[in-house]
Amino acid sequence: MARMRNDPNFNICPDYASDVFENTQAQLINENTNKEQAVQLLTNIWETNNNADKIAWQRQVAADREERLHCEQLEEEEQDRLEQVRAQEEETTRKEDRKKNKHKYIPILATGIPDDAAMSIAPCTYAIKKLDKGEYVKLWYFTNNGLDKVNCKETVDNDTMIMSTLADGSTAWVSAASTHNAHVVINDENLPFEEFCQACPRMLTAMEEADWPEDRTRMMA
Repeated sequence: MARMRNDPNFNICPDYASDVFENTQAQLINENTNKEQAVQLLTNIWETNNNADKIAWQRQVAADREERLHCEQLEEEEQDRLEQVRAQEEETTRKEDRKKNKHKYIPILATGIPDDAAMSIAPCTYAIKKLDKGEYVKLWYFTNNGLDKVNCKETVDNDTMIMSTLADGSTAWVSAASTHNAHVVINDENLPFEEFCQACPRMLTAMEEADWPEDRTRMMA
C-alpha cells in the first residue's frame, strides 16, 4: 500500500447534493432511487472509504513510531558500545601508563607536612642560612645523601673566610661558599624521584621553621 501523506481525520465530506455532483447523481437515480437517496448513497460511500483510510493512517503512525523507537534503541546500544570501547581503551592506557611510570601514581596522603622523627633531621647550616635569608636552596641538601654526605661548614655567611687545603697541598684562607662540595650536589631537575620525595617534606618543615609565609609554604606543598 502506498504511503499516506495526509491525515484522513481532517478530511471533509463533499456536499454531494450540490450541482457540482449532478452528473454523479444522475448515474444513481432510477425508478427505485431518487435524488436524495443518491446523495445519501454517495455520502455513505465516502464515509466508508474515509473510515478505512483512518484505520490505515493509524497503522502507519503506529508502524512509524515502532520504527523510530527501534532506531533509537539501536542508536543507544551503539553509543553504549562505543562508550564501553572508549572506557576499555582508556583503562588499558592507564594500566600501561601505571606500568611505565610507577612513581607517578604513588599515593599521596592528605596529612599535610610530615612531622615525624625522620623529618626533624636538620640539614646543614649552609642550607638553613639560605632559607633564613629567603634564598634559593637545592633540594639535594634535604635528601638522605645530602644529610649524610655533604661536608657543610658551620658558617654564618658564605663570605666568612676559613682555612682550606688546596690541591697542591698548601693551605690558604678561602670563602666558606667555595668549600661546599659542588661536584656532589645534584641539581633539582636531575634529582631522582625517590630523593625528591625525601627532600620535599624536610624542606617544607625547614621553611616553616624559618618562618616563611604560609602561602609560600602551601604553594610548595
